[in-house]
Amino acid sequence: MPARILVVEDDQLNRFALKKLLEKKGYTVHEAEDGRQALELLERETVDCILMDIQLPVMNGVEATEIIRAHDGSRYNPKMPIIALTAYAMHGDREKFLDYGMNDYLSKPTTIQDVEQVLRKHLPRLDGG
Repeated sequence: MPARILVVEDDQLNRFALKKLLEKKGYTVHEAEDGRQALELLERETVDCILMDIQLPVMNGVEATEIIRAHDGSRYNPKMPIIALTAYAMHGDREKFLDYGMNDYLSKPTTIQDVEQVLRKHLPRLDGG
C-alpha cells in the first residue's frame, strides 16, 4: 500500500505542485491549507506522515504539531512523523523545529528527491512507488 501523506501548505501553487509530484511517485496525498484543517482531516483520515509548513493562517504548523504531540492517541497519532517544510533557512532552525516536536526539516525550495529521502527515512516500511 502506498504511503499516505498529508501536505499542509497555504500556498495553493506549492501545495498543488508537491501533491502532483508525490502522486507521480505513487503516494496517496491529502491536503490542508492550515493547521486547523489538518487537524480536522486527521479526525477523518489516516495518514502515515505530514509535510507541515510553518507559517500558516488560522493555526500555524508549530501549534498543530504541539496539539498532535500532546494527544492521547484517540484522535491523532502523537507518534506520526511530522516534517517541517518551510522557507525558514537560518542557522539553528532545524534544531528549533525538532524541539517543537517535528521529526525532520526541509527548507523551501526543495526537490522531490529531498522529500523522498526524508519520507524513506521516516517511513522505511512504506514504498511510495
